[in-house]
Amino acid sequence: METVTAEAVRESLKQCMDPEVPINIVDMGLIYGIDVDSNDVNIRMTMTTQSCPLHETIVSDVRRYARKVPGVNSVNVDIVWDPPWSMDKLSEDGKKILKEMGSGMITPAPVNYETAMPQGVGKLVKQDDGSLVLANEHEQGFMVNQAIVNFWKSCNGKRKVDELVEIFAQDTGLQRHQVEKEVMQLIKQLTDGGLLTVPTKAQAPNF
Repeated sequence: METVTAEAVRESLKQCMDPEVPINIVDMGLIYGIDVDSNDVNIRMTMTTQSCPLHETIVSDVRRYARKVPGVNSVNVDIVWDPPWSMDKLSEDGKKILKEMGSGMITPAPVNYETAMPQGVGKLVKQDDGSLVLANEHEQGFMVNQAIVNFWKSCNGKRKVDELVEIFAQDTGLQRHQVEKEVMQLIKQLTDGGLLTVPTKAQAPNF
């Protein structure tokens, strides 16, 4: 039987993305500890906010990627709120990604959420290890999960934000009021990353 290490689990968790920001949960600083006992894995982690309705989605992804490490028997995930997460917990790579998202691009105009019909731009790339990456026109790649990909695809330049909220709620199995804030944040993050625009003229769909 292969011996499981905390480092191997941590590396695998780098494929698990925060649903609101195109940065993996390790570089986001959400993983507080990984203990391995006889190949049973115990993970202590937090969330960016206690009100995030996607807790279960993230925990499910954490278990799935931890189990990808050869030799893992079981995975237990404990959500803790002390110490609370803050931006200073970002890794150097995470800070670099955020910096790149905010530089080298034209600053996007403020989005009118009542009339805007966002259009996904860029391209989706599947890596050899199965992870998904959205790349903008500057060839900057951002690792994403399937929920973000589905949302990006639903932004076809023909749907208002109100409809996108409804689609995202159905996709995640949550109530509309639970995901409205997340959708607004996701639109901003994807726009800042050059992966979403509010077109002034017809553009080709992204799929």
